[in-house]
Amino acid sequence: MNFTDNPIIKEDIDKIISSIDDWTYFSGKTILVTGANGFIPSYIIYTLCGLNDILPKPMNIIALVRNKKKAENKFKSLLPHENFKLIISDVSDAELNENLDIIIHAASQASPKYYGKDPVGTLKANTIGTYNMLEQAVQQKAEKFLYISSGEVYGVLDGSIPIIKEEYTGNVNITDVRSCYAESKRMGENMCVCFSHQYGLNTNMVRLSHTYGPGVSLDDGRVFADFAKCAVNNKNIILNSDGSAKRSFLYITDMIIAMFKILIDAPSSEAYNISAETQTSILELAKTICEIYPEKGLEVEFKENTDENYIRSKSTSAELCNEKLKQLGWKQTINISEGFKRMIDSYSYKN
Repeated sequence: MNFTDNPIIKEDIDKIISSIDDWTYFSGKTILVTGANGFIPSYIIYTLCGLNDILPKPMNIIALVRNKKKAENKFKSLLPHENFKLIISDVSDAELNENLDIIIHAASQASPKYYGKDPVGTLKANTIGTYNMLEQAVQQKAEKFLYISSGEVYGVLDGSIPIIKEEYTGNVNITDVRSCYAESKRMGENMCVCFSHQYGLNTNMVRLSHTYGPGVSLDDGRVFADFAKCAVNNKNIILNSDGSAKRSFLYITDMIIAMFKILIDAPSSEAYNISAETQTSILELAKTICEIYPEKGLEVEFKENTDENYIRSKSTSAELCNEKLKQLGWKQTINISEGFKRMIDSYSYKN
């Protein structure tokens, strides 16, 4: 099934599909993906559509979105297919009349640019939206519910705890407006556990590190998107800090493979960190992108961020332990240099 004109995304989907030996669990299932216009959920949609070419019985794929125009452009090649359906609705009040087997709840405002501008809208999808989708899952007797959470649930990380395991309960300041994202993700996770306990719903939570790759909006607001935008436009990389903070950056294919391994093999009510093997400082990332394209002659500049809506994370280190995920047979395959080259090169093609 043709889903994109971008050859790099096509290669990514082929890699995801070839990385898991047995996909038969998904044969004939009906799968709902919320927030499908987003970067990560759209990759999930593309992967499911690619799988329909090899499964004994095709899946029915339902994409829930708020922005109809954006979705019709993003998924225009899929709209004619009988196994693909678009539903236009806010996740917080969507009413579904489908026989759902799997729900992947990814609807969320993940960019820090929303935390100051729309904190209420940010927390709404993670709380009310999550509750609504869990209710739908129970009503539809769904087999599995995957909640796309975030490493932000651990709150401010200053390096005092070197490696963060899933058992760490976190440190979130609930009186800080920036916590609209982290605290609502925490509540979403607890709702998943409660629905598992009370209704027997099979839920899993995945705590993502910074995920990058083709399809990220260059106006996303996160630092890696800003750097990519500079490289695409042949402009120097701008840092709004000293660049010493460290983050885990994971390429999209490794992230999606991890999610599907969790869907297939993970026991219910478990949370999983999905992160890169090593952290990279913001300055190191900026220099790496400059080095990828020596012909561009890019340099690193330092400039204060004047966007009043952007609320910077206070974390200086965020190394998430991925040993639990590795027990499911997952491993990282794409390094920073290769991943960011793929991401930046992808903007030369039509997405």
